[in-house]
Amino acid sequence: MNIKTISVWLRLSRISVFLFLLFLSALPAEDWPQWRGPLSNGVSSESGLPDRWSAGEHIAWQAALAGLGASSPIVWGDKIFVTSQVGIVAVQQGMRPQLARDDQDLASKENPIGGRNIKAAHPGEEVALIVEAFSRSDGSRLWKYSIPATGEFPELSEKHNLATPTPVTDGKIICALFGNGQLVALDMEGHPVWTRHLGKEYSPFIVSWGHGSSPTLYKDLVIILCDHTRKSYLLALDKSSGKERWNVDRGSGRVAHATPFVVIGPKRDELIINSSVRIDAYNPVNGESLWYTGSQRQTPVPSPVFHNGVIYLSRGYRNSDFMAIRPGGKGDVSSSRIVWRVPSGASYVPSLLFYDGLLYVTNEVGVVTCVDAETGKQVWRQRLGGIFYASPVAGDGKIYMVSETGETFVIKAGREPVVLAQNNLDERILASPAISNGRLFLRSDGILFCIGK
Repeated sequence: MNIKTISVWLRLSRISVFLFLLFLSALPAEDWPQWRGPLSNGVSSESGLPDRWSAGEHIAWQAALAGLGASSPIVWGDKIFVTSQVGIVAVQQGMRPQLARDDQDLASKENPIGGRNIKAAHPGEEVALIVEAFSRSDGSRLWKYSIPATGEFPELSEKHNLATPTPVTDGKIICALFGNGQLVALDMEGHPVWTRHLGKEYSPFIVSWGHGSSPTLYKDLVIILCDHTRKSYLLALDKSSGKERWNVDRGSGRVAHATPFVVIGPKRDELIINSSVRIDAYNPVNGESLWYTGSQRQTPVPSPVFHNGVIYLSRGYRNSDFMAIRPGGKGDVSSSRIVWRVPSGASYVPSLLFYDGLLYVTNEVGVVTCVDAETGKQVWRQRLGGIFYASPVAGDGKIYMVSETGETFVIKAGREPVVLAQNNLDERILASPAISNGRLFLRSDGILFCIGK
C-alpha cells in the first residue's frame, strides 16, 4: 500500500467515524417516563453511563427545586419533571422510623426531610403542591405549576412529605398525585388539563407514615392504589378527562405504599398489587380480580418486576421474603404458580432489580444480595453500609444503589461483587434515580442533580 492510498484510507476512516458519531448523536435518548423507567423495572438500555462523580466533579448541572420532596424525577424528550411541597405538614410524634435502627452508627446518619430545623426555617408557611419542568440540557426551569394543598392531611413520617409519589407521563400529559389525595393532570407546557381531589371525593388519605404509591398509566387509564386505614380501593380514571372508569372496593385497614405494576401478557394483561393482606392480580381493563397469593405482611413498599414470563417480588418490611411467580393463574395460586420463594433477607423499602439473569436485593442496612433469578439461589452477598430507601437502577453493565446519606454505590453487574465506585453528593436522597441520554438524574430533598459529561 503506497502513501497516497494510505492517505485516502485515513481520510475515509475519519469521515466514517464522524458520520457514525453523528448518527449516534441523532439517535433519540431513552425517556424515563415513570418511577423506575420505561418498563417500571429500573433498567436502562443506554450505554456510556457515568460511574464516578462527587459534589464538585462530573456534575453537568444542578437545579434548586421550589420545595422539598421524595418523589423521583421523570424524563420525556428534553424535559425533566419533578414534584415537591412547600410548607410544613405535621408528622407523627414520638416515632422515628429509622431503617438502620439495628446499626447505631448508620442510624445516627438518618435525618428528617429538610433537616432537623425545618420548622424553624419555615414558620407558618402555607402548604402548596408543586410540579416543575426543567431543561434536560442545562437544568434551567421551563415552568412551575403550583396549587394550594387542601383537605385533611395525614400525619406523615418525618422521612418524607406530600410530594412522595412519582409523577407519570405519556408525552401528552403529566399526572402528579400528592399524599393528601390531590391529583393534577397537566399538558407538557404546565397547563392544567383536569384536577381531582381523591381525599375529598372518596376518603381522606389516612395511612401509616403517609401515602407513597405512585400513579400508573395503562393505555387510556390512570390507575391509583389507595390502600388506606379508613378505606382501601383501586381506582382507574380516564387519562384525558379524569372521569372514573372503574373502582374496586378493597375494604378497610389495608396498608400499601407499593406502586401498581402492569404485566403485559400474550393472552391478558395483569395488574399486580403488593399490599398488607396479600398479593393481588387484577384485570387492568375493568378491575376484575384474577388471582392472589402471599400471607399478611406489615407495610409493604416494594413493587414487582417482570421478565420472561416471571414476576419477581419482595413483600417488604424487615427481613422480608421474596419470590418468583408465574402470572396467568386463577384464585389462590400459592400452590400452583410460585416458582421459588426465599423466606427472608429481602428489602424493606427498595424494589428488586432484575438485570442480566440476576436479582439484586438490598436491605435496610446496606446488605446487597445477588441471587440467580431462575432458581432463587444466592450468588453473592456484600455489605455496602448505606441506608437504602431508593430502589436500585441499572444500565451499561452497572448497578446504581443510592443511600439516604447521599452516596451512590456503583456495582459491576455480574456474579462477583465488584464495587466500581462510591460517589458522595453530601445530600440527603430518598428518591430513586432516573437515566436518560447517557446521564443520571438524582433528586435530593431540594436539589435536582444531572450526573454525566
